[in-house]
Amino acid sequence: MPRYLIQASYTSAAIAAFVSNPQDRVAGVTAIVKKLGGKLISFDFCLGEHDVVAVFEAPDDTAAAALALAVNAPGHLSSYRTTRLMSPKEFVAAQEKAHGLSYKAPTKK
Repeated sequence: MPRYLIQASYTSAAIAAFVSNPQDRVAGVTAIVKKLGGKLISFDFCLGEHDVVAVFEAPDDTAAAALALAVNAPGHLSSYRTTRLMSPKEFVAAQEKAHGLSYKAPTKK
């Protein structure tokens, strides 16, 4: 099953809500991923550019997009990025497909 990386950040209003009412957000995300036929592999809070980094499996890109739509709909996130991950085996397969192909770079006049 394809794997996906989520990088997300909360709005200042969401952060204020966490401070005034501490709460676990993982259970809700886990339930949605499961309803979409997938599995949440990891969910971590972090310091830096993003507040959350998560990895999940989903049947396809449509399910991954549905997750993005569902968790963004409430408006508590200021950013959300989904990245499709490739296994080492998939990357080797891509290299094999690229082998022997050529592409010319743009040229100046």
